[in-house]
Amino acid sequence: MTYSEAIAWWYSRIDFERKLPKPGDLKLDRMRAILRLLGDPHERMRIVHVAGTKGKGSTSAMLDSVLRAAGYRVGLFTSPHLSDVSERFQVNGSSISPDEMAARLTEIATAVRPLEQAGDPLLMPTFFEIGTALGFLHFNCRGVEIAIMEVGLGGRFDSTNVCLPLISVITNISFDHMAMLGDKLALIAREKAGIIKPRRPVITTAEAPEALAVITRIAREQHAPITALGRDFHYQYLPGALLEPSARGDDQKPRVQVVTHRQTWPWMELGLFGQHQSANAAGVVAVVEQMRAEGIPIDDTAVRRGLANVRWPARLEVVGHRPLILLDCAHNVASAQALVETIDDSFLVHGSKRLILAVSSDKQVAEMLQVLGPKFDHFHLSAYANNPRCLMPDKVAEMLRTVRPMASITIHASAPEALQAARTASGTDDLIAISGSVFLAGELRPLLSI
Repeated sequence: MTYSEAIAWWYSRIDFERKLPKPGDLKLDRMRAILRLLGDPHERMRIVHVAGTKGKGSTSAMLDSVLRAAGYRVGLFTSPHLSDVSERFQVNGSSISPDEMAARLTEIATAVRPLEQAGDPLLMPTFFEIGTALGFLHFNCRGVEIAIMEVGLGGRFDSTNVCLPLISVITNISFDHMAMLGDKLALIAREKAGIIKPRRPVITTAEAPEALAVITRIAREQHAPITALGRDFHYQYLPGALLEPSARGDDQKPRVQVVTHRQTWPWMELGLFGQHQSANAAGVVAVVEQMRAEGIPIDDTAVRRGLANVRWPARLEVVGHRPLILLDCAHNVASAQALVETIDDSFLVHGSKRLILAVSSDKQVAEMLQVLGPKFDHFHLSAYANNPRCLMPDKVAEMLRTVRPMASITIHASAPEALQAARTASGTDDLIAISGSVFLAGELRPLLSI
């Protein structure tokens, strides 16, 4: 197949990023069948498997940066993408090429033809299953030494959960995808902890006691040694300062110090803003120490360089100055709280604060607005164009007015129009934050000077 033909074939599959799955839609049988037909490429590589509600993408990016700094050839599988689907499949920081994608998808299409010809809808591979197979195949073909696989949805029945990882990582747990995962933290944690495998070590940065209790219980049931933030390792955090001059007269990156049972690490710079990112960095340090115990050498210098140089787009990413423009993809209450706390900690804003917001209909929108509503002076509400799950901006406005009856709100026909209006209305000392969804961030990022 040509690249266009391959992409068309792939995108014709049912896509649970655009259409919410029902209970029972997510199973591992199809994924195992697909990989069997491809020769089980996932069994020929060392894998770090990363799940969680908040921070799994950032944690994956940090670990990727550290391992590359240590000289390893690293595969990074993440989802969803921002601007181009090729971003989901990276080897040493470079996305899969169109020719490689066409070749791998042709291989997958040929292999799964028997499943599709059977005519049973239950055997038809989904968009994410094909993408997961593509990731495993690409990493195998490119000879990666370590693959970092981020879970797409949940954990227990996610397509990536066919792997037997070197280490499982579970980041912080909060409320998200509740229609699928449950409306209690313990239920959500149970789904995330489904990635824990027998006798394979687990690192977790989950902080809620009820979530940590579930993860710990499942790890013990699987005889999997568990290392937990707050119990087995700790961190201290110093916020960065982008606009406020430091004592040395220049801007500062955030810094983190991690203390484990093995050592007290020195203060290290971090390339991502926010205390939540320092917790993720502490988890990465714990993963590094576990990898060393597994016989994978990673020196301290690589850890320092990797954390300082990590880049992860649309996570409180500075994409403009005068006015300051922050691109973020907070889409749940915990992420919204991290956004406003980090703005307070790290960005001195002398002028007004504007928020460009678009959200998906299945999120805790009212609860997010309780967090965001009091923190901004004007709201530019819109819809993103690349996913039908978007909640219409007039509905968001109604909900926002229950939080701030006199809120200053403008509704825009498109996200680019919202961005243009916010820029036009802002002075050089103002802040424009863009948040609410990875789909909004992906639509606007190409329009920003980065």
